[in-house]
Amino acid sequence: MKVKNFFKHLKLVLNHKWVVFKLCCKVGIPWRGLVHDLSKFSPEEFWESVKYYDGHKSPILLCKKDIGYSRAWLHHKGRNKHHPEYWTDYSLTEKTIIMPYKYAAEMICDKLAAGIVYNGKSWTKETQINYHMKERKTVLLNPHIDNLLIAVFTEVSKDGLDKTITKQNIKNLYEKYCIRLENLDENKI
Repeated sequence: MKVKNFFKHLKLVLNHKWVVFKLCCKVGIPWRGLVHDLSKFSPEEFWESVKYYDGHKSPILLCKKDIGYSRAWLHHKGRNKHHPEYWTDYSLTEKTIIMPYKYAAEMICDKLAAGIVYNGKSWTKETQINYHMKERKTVLLNPHIDNLLIAVFTEVSKDGLDKTITKQNIKNLYEKYCIRLENLDENKI
């Protein structure tokens, strides 16, 4: 492992966390933004990402290509409720359930921040909707959450981040596309 990969990966993660935090503040969930992706600093996730860091592609994808899976990803998706994979249970009739609002809102901020940080100056208002329309073909995603993401990213592509990413707008879109989980005990999540 190269020492410079350590610092480059650290900088990338911190930059991503900063953009997520700012977006989470805009949608009214600053705590979610503050604690976002803390597991990326665990040895399980951090060292694999440093090892496979190349500055152009996701270390997780590079690791999967190299050895067939990523221990960092398996660790990450099982500990971070803003990932749809966390809400997947293959034993259920409907394999995916609707994420509670705060995690769905954090997921939106995470996906936007990833696009902004990883694409840098080439990021445009259309980046997220274009990426999501490709990604949704390979990711198991609750249809309500999928519709929410399509709605949010379509609005971003038309109206931009500032108009779309507001507390009221994201809450309204969640209410429009997602069935509330009224019986879900938030303390157990």
